[in-house]
Amino acid sequence: MHPFSLEELDHATEVVRRHVPPTPQYQWPMLSEAAGSTVVVKHENHTPVGAFKVRGGLVYLHKLVSNRPEVTGVISATRGNHGQSLAFAGREYGRRVVIYVPHGNSIEKNAAMRALGAEVVEHGRDFQEAREESMRVAAERGLESVPPFHRDLVMGVATYAREMFDAAGPLDTVYVPVGMGSGISAMIAVRDLLRLDTAIVGVVSNAAPATRLSVEAGHVVTTESADTFVDGVACRVPDADAIAAMIKGAARIIEVADDEAADAMRLIFRTTHNVAEPAGAVALAGLLSETAAQRGQRSAFTLCGGNVDTAKFAAVLGGATPAP
Repeated sequence: MHPFSLEELDHATEVVRRHVPPTPQYQWPMLSEAAGSTVVVKHENHTPVGAFKVRGGLVYLHKLVSNRPEVTGVISATRGNHGQSLAFAGREYGRRVVIYVPHGNSIEKNAAMRALGAEVVEHGRDFQEAREESMRVAAERGLESVPPFHRDLVMGVATYAREMFDAAGPLDTVYVPVGMGSGISAMIAVRDLLRLDTAIVGVVSNAAPATRLSVEAGHVVTTESADTFVDGVACRVPDADAIAAMIKGAARIIEVADDEAADAMRLIFRTTHNVAEPAGAVALAGLLSETAAQRGQRSAFTLCGGNVDTAKFAAVLGGATPAP
């Protein structure tokens, strides 16, 4: 991915700000007490779609419509938040949006995408199969195929990283959930643009280890499955550009178990009364797995979204870890 400048990031911020106000970052005393260190939460669950992805969709559609106004619509695949991002942006820019999701995808995320005006099509057993089908049908449906990782998506998402670094004060470490890599790539890019020495740590599920395996191998490594209830990080075929960004700029990629992600969802609700989807809590689970190393430090994590089905969240609050 070709790097972007602070001037480009400022322009992306102008585009995002037309629709999305800055999200807050708070140090919650009970959460910091539970973690044994100072913890700042960046609340990307407080955007108009309840997730950070909306920023990327707005910048991507803005640039697409500005440069190629003849494009009448877009098609992509998602487990939910990327699709809501494109649906929200498509509504704002008057473009048709078709989103492929795997069978068994979140009922409420599907409903949210439809409420925003997207056509939602179920196909395949996981995100990768849904993505491949969306790419196959793009031309026959006359739609622009939007990948899950793209420079314009990353630049839009980077607006949240700029907000956090500007408002949260000095940070020793930031923990970021990693699906297809836009969030962590954005965090790395802004950290470097601002010439900070904050360590960026990516967090994945141990049931979806492709990203960790890829970073450690120095090239893309795929897996046969990504059977985790943390749907936002259920990646089995990573993006090569995202892996390159992580190899260059991430301190490490760590894995947590699904039980740890569920524990983190409960802890977030108990200490902040915010709802975190599984991917929104997995970064905290990563931070908690390194509690000893973080004592005396000032860390942050991205609560990247709060879009979790009611029944699943009720099960988590009841002490369960839902099946994938």
